[in-house]
Amino acid sequence: MAGLFKIIYDWLLRTFWATEMDVTMIGLQNAGKTSLLRVLAGGEFTIDSIPTVGFNMKRVQKGHVTLKCWDLGGQPRFRSMWERYCRGVNAIVYIVDAADKAAIPVAMEELHALLEKPVLDGIPLLVLGNKSDLPNKLSVDELIEALNMKAISHREVSCYGISAKEETNLDAVLEWLINKTAH
Repeated sequence: MAGLFKIIYDWLLRTFWATEMDVTMIGLQNAGKTSLLRVLAGGEFTIDSIPTVGFNMKRVQKGHVTLKCWDLGGQPRFRSMWERYCRGVNAIVYIVDAADKAAIPVAMEELHALLEKPVLDGIPLLVLGNKSDLPNKLSVDELIEALNMKAISHREVSCYGISAKEETNLDAVLEWLINKTAH
């Protein structure tokens, strides 16, 4: 009987207390946004992800919370669209390839240019240093420094090192998103 009660309880939670939150994932091309989203949504990590043209949208269900995640292309021609998809979301997730040190200055420039937009004030920011399984990757502290994150104001900011491939720290990412955006 306990199993049936749990099924009914979970259905009631989803039906009456379900929360849907919008999250936008951005970052330069090849940072691992699509791979991360695929793994978060319960899929398999694949090494040969094709570059995102425009955007993808996936729903990630975690308990009674559904995260509606927009995954935007990171090539230069798509970066002008980032602001439009970040307006009014519950959180912005900025993904950086922590092992690609040559791309970090551009990642920093693009991040700060986006966050200067007044329409995005107050939206929590989660920076993820992806590919933490690779050698010579930046630590979280080095990433915070390299992206000049201490200069970011008008919002809550967090930074984690993750690996979409090894599924490292993904529970912490989901936990952060749910805790920060459910209020």
